[in-house]
Parts: sequence; C-alpha cells; structure tokens
Amino acid sequence: MNSILKSLRLPKSWLKNNAILITAVRSHFNKDYKPGPYPRTKKERIAAAEKYGILYSEYKPYPDDGGGYGDYPDLPLISADSKDPFYPWDSPELKRNFNEPLHVEFDLVREDRYDVSLKLRRPMWFQLAQCLGAIFGYYALYALCEKAKMFPAVLPKQYPGDGRKHYTFETKS
Repeated sequence: MNSILKSLRLPKSWLKNNAILITAVRSHFNKDYKPGPYPRTKKERIAAAEKYGILYSEYKPYPDDGGGYGDYPDLPLISADSKDPFYPWDSPELKRNFNEPLHVEFDLVREDRYDVSLKLRRPMWFQLAQCLGAIFGYYALYALCEKAKMFPAVLPKQYPGDGRKHYTFETKS
C-alpha cells in the first residue's frame, strides 16, 4: 500500500493533511463485493444460488424494484440474539459461519444492536401506559402539594449584646 502512495508522487503536504485522499487510496472498493444483475432465467438463478452457497430451492432474490440488490438473496431476518449461543460457530463473536451470506440489514441485527425477534413480556401499549401513568402520577403529586409550601424553621440571628455595634469598619486615626 505504501508503494502505491509513493508511486503517485504526490507532495508530502497533501499526504499529511488530506485524510480523504489517503482513505480513498488505501480503502478501495472490491468489485467482487457488488451483487450481480438480477437473475432473469432459471440458469442465472442456479448460478446466483451457487455463488452465494445456497440451495436453488431456498434461493429467492430481492425483487427487482431498483433498490440495487441485484442477485443478492433475500435472507430471513434473524437477530444474532436469537441464534444458539452453544453452537460451534466459526465466528462466535458474530454468530456466523465461514462463507455464510449476510443479511442486507446485518448491521441492524448484530448482537449489540436491535433484536427483531424479541418477544416482549408485556405489550407495547401497556408499557406506554405505565410510563405515562408514572409521569402524570408524579405531576399530580406535585400539583396537590404545591399549595402547601414547606420551609425550614428560621429564627432571627442572635448576637450577644443585642443592639451594640461589634465591628466598625472605620479606620483609626
């Protein structure tokens, strides 16, 4: 990679100050990552299924609606939290095996993100009612107790020899 930067013969000031240029040169996009065109024939579908390591009977591409997914398979959306933690995964931190195709929304369904197959203990409307009940309950307590003001008991400050000046700020002449 360093040889590519040296062969470009760019001024050193550009290389030190232009992070975008460095990233563009070092992190090029691999054409193999791009999906192929949408399969129209049965032969193309079989080739696409083999490309992604899926049986032809299980292969179903995304619809050709202009989204740009091409021949990429429409995989079921299964969160990593829902997968078996005791299965001997090739990559246990991501709970996936080698050469297993990723879902298009893989960055959404990883273990540290949203769990799409989460079964809630209580329905969402009930949780919302609990939250609003707590908020309005505290407000009701505040509104009821607002009329009864409470202050700490305070007496006037007591000085020895009340009425006498203890300190004067006049200079002695």
